[in-house]
Amino acid sequence: MGNQVSTRDQILSLLKVNKQLTVSEMANHLEITEMAVRRHLNTLERDNIIATTLVRQAMGRPTNVYFLTKTGQEMFPRNYATLTVDLLRDIEDLSGKEMVQQLFERRKERLKGKYGSRITDELTLDEKITELARLQNEHGYMVELDKDAEGSYIFKEYNCPISEIAKEYPIACSCELSLFQELLGTDQVDCEICMAVDSEPHCFYKIKPKK
Repeated sequence: MGNQVSTRDQILSLLKVNKQLTVSEMANHLEITEMAVRRHLNTLERDNIIATTLVRQAMGRPTNVYFLTKTGQEMFPRNYATLTVDLLRDIEDLSGKEMVQQLFERRKERLKGKYGSRITDELTLDEKITELARLQNEHGYMVELDKDAEGSYIFKEYNCPISEIAKEYPIACSCELSLFQELLGTDQVDCEICMAVDSEPHCFYKIKPKK
């Protein structure tokens, strides 16, 4: 099993370095059969980690080449959070805390404009919350939506793409809370658990139905 994992990782590394390769090129690099390479490629393609395209040759038939998708690229370590926190600290040093707060407020307004085209006033609260969960999922928040015995909506986010930033700048969380309140048209939204502040595995929002 270990060999299978390492072959898969070697294929991903080859594609990262070479951008795109044919099956025979990968087989030559790894000194394994083309059939063995194809077996891994089929799984990787099914999981949307790699994709393929036809490239026309000067001579002969077009050839399939494989490349990493955006999902595949994101599997390699990237240090966006550290860079962002460093930049925010620099902005705070140069222009003060208020400037950082303004940046998060601008982000909130930008998201409100973006989300607002899908969460409209014509929708019921139930429809708005369902659409908000869908939008957050599209942005990687892994939302689970439920209702408790009192009819309140339980909105859990199991992944926060900006959690490392929110640990340093909790205003990111308070901006998300006010974004939810404004989009849903209710102030009955409470953040009961915050992943960044409480070191819990998820953020937990409770949204009370309108009386």
